[in-house]
Amino acid sequence: MQDSYDVIVVGGGHAGVEASYAASKMGKQTLLLCLNKKMIANMPCNPHIGGSAKGIVVREIDALGGLMGKIADKHYLQMKILNASKGPGVQSLRAQEDKLLYPKAMQDYLSKVENLTIEEHEVKKIVTQKDQIVGVEIEDGSLIKAKAVILTTGTHLESTILRGSSCVSGGPDGEKASHGLSKSLQEHGIEMFRLKTGTPQRLDPDTIDFSILEPQYGSKAKLAFSYDTKEFLPFEKQLPCYLTYTNELTHKIINEHLNESSMYGGLINGVGPRYCPSIETKIVRFANKSRHQLFLEPESILMKSIYLQGFSTSMPEEVQEMMVHSIKGLEKAEIIKYAYAIEYDAIKPLQFDKTLMLRKIKGLFGAGQIIGTSGYEEAASLGLMAGINACLYLDNKPPFILNRDEAYIGIMIDDLITKGTSEPYRLLSSRSEYRLLTRSDNADTRLMKYGYKYGLNSLERYQNQQENERKIEEVTEQIKHIYLGNNSKVNDYVVSLGFPNVDPNTSYFNLVKRQPVSYRELIKLNPNLPNFDMNENLIFKMETNIKYEGYIKMQIKEANKMKEYEEYPVPSELDFLNLDGISLEAREKLDIIKPKTIGEASRISNVHPADINNLLLHIKAFNKNKLKK
Repeated sequence: MQDSYDVIVVGGGHAGVEASYAASKMGKQTLLLCLNKKMIANMPCNPHIGGSAKGIVVREIDALGGLMGKIADKHYLQMKILNASKGPGVQSLRAQEDKLLYPKAMQDYLSKVENLTIEEHEVKKIVTQKDQIVGVEIEDGSLIKAKAVILTTGTHLESTILRGSSCVSGGPDGEKASHGLSKSLQEHGIEMFRLKTGTPQRLDPDTIDFSILEPQYGSKAKLAFSYDTKEFLPFEKQLPCYLTYTNELTHKIINEHLNESSMYGGLINGVGPRYCPSIETKIVRFANKSRHQLFLEPESILMKSIYLQGFSTSMPEEVQEMMVHSIKGLEKAEIIKYAYAIEYDAIKPLQFDKTLMLRKIKGLFGAGQIIGTSGYEEAASLGLMAGINACLYLDNKPPFILNRDEAYIGIMIDDLITKGTSEPYRLLSSRSEYRLLTRSDNADTRLMKYGYKYGLNSLERYQNQQENERKIEEVTEQIKHIYLGNNSKVNDYVVSLGFPNVDPNTSYFNLVKRQPVSYRELIKLNPNLPNFDMNENLIFKMETNIKYEGYIKMQIKEANKMKEYEEYPVPSELDFLNLDGISLEAREKLDIIKPKTIGEASRISNVHPADINNLLLHIKAFNKNKLKK
């Protein structure tokens, strides 16, 4: 190991993996420091990737040239489309991954990456000179220098494992906690806060009665996160998940032992994730609900272990036994690993700028759960962005900023640095104002060019994507001038969907505009139609563009209108604390965040439209006075 690098990444979780890969790929000598090489890219909670909105983020990572989607496609146990019956703006892929094979594949891949060194060391301190990062100090007191450091420590900072009245130092999935770094950050004026998350029991599948449970299968379609994937796991080889429910007895046991939970017994101070609460929180919060869904999900083909999704808890082990055995199908289930809650330190995200660099310390970046997020996908995408921006920072090049209409990644970063969070932040499709622009199917259209620009996508990959875009445009234009004529098969198909007989002068473009009409079916009924060699992804993308053309144009217009605000600069010299006509809370938030544009200012929590109107007046007055001088 050298004593100096261009970039140091602290932490080998999903954020650390993408950050170190991006920095190495962009030509920087990169050091990835972790506590245990064998736990790189580990999945301490549910071994799944994707989900609502999250699946779109994985496709965005892939389009930018990141690794998560490529590795996820190699080792899934089942894959499906969520919200398939809804519009394309909310459809997402979700894959149940192999808990052992996914991290192993990621570790193998990283071991061969040029410019990347991986070492096992615990980082105790950050080292700075004035307001500039110098490097990190490890457990033996050695200083390793770097011009940029990316913190991706996940849930390890001063972490404690809680179960009942037990509270012990420890990290996720049996790993060690990290001590010292949190204190060092605080000594540098960085504000920290305490967060909490948790994980449910793992069960022995041989002790579960699956025969009385509802199976949940993957999809027969050829699905993939990565645009490069050509091989797919056959449906017959995909493993099913199973659905069961809590019941009155389960709720009775939880209520009777509520004060024994770490959460309700007063041991936990950190705030847990709103959208993934513990089972006791669900029972308390939704007291009138008679049951809650639980999913039994396989963890690996290499071990016997079932993940009890939806049953996260910090109850004592003996209470967990009663809770599990009260559930249908689990009456005799053997618990391999008990549930627990984990509490950890994180950095308040309002202290970061849009590049994910801390405003107080130049060259110090953060990504993942240390900056207040939850989930593997959120972490990986932030790690990728931090890695790219750290390299651009070192090269004195303009930063890479994704707008809210360009990517869910851009939405998440903007939310974190303007609104902050008091709980582990989770991406949801409802967070996007432009869901038809930030779809799962068009992540390559939106982002492949950036991956190529920053050296993460090859020229061949970028050219293939450009050729696909050309094909879609060409076929779309062609079918505007191909008409139904006397094709009775197509007419009968359209009538079967509830439409009247079709005018022979109707173009196939206008036929596709009708919501239930499938271009795949039209190709079958008219073999002369252009068919992209039956590439399902291209057909779906073209179909979506045509069916939602009006709405897409409307959202583009709204996004362009917002860009006027996004490009309206806020002078850095403004004294926010002393601006008349703006609420005290708004002034304080503006002073902390120091927005660069009116658009950014308008999204800050508790900065209201009236505050923005007055801020505009102050900016105009400031600019006018500046001109006079």
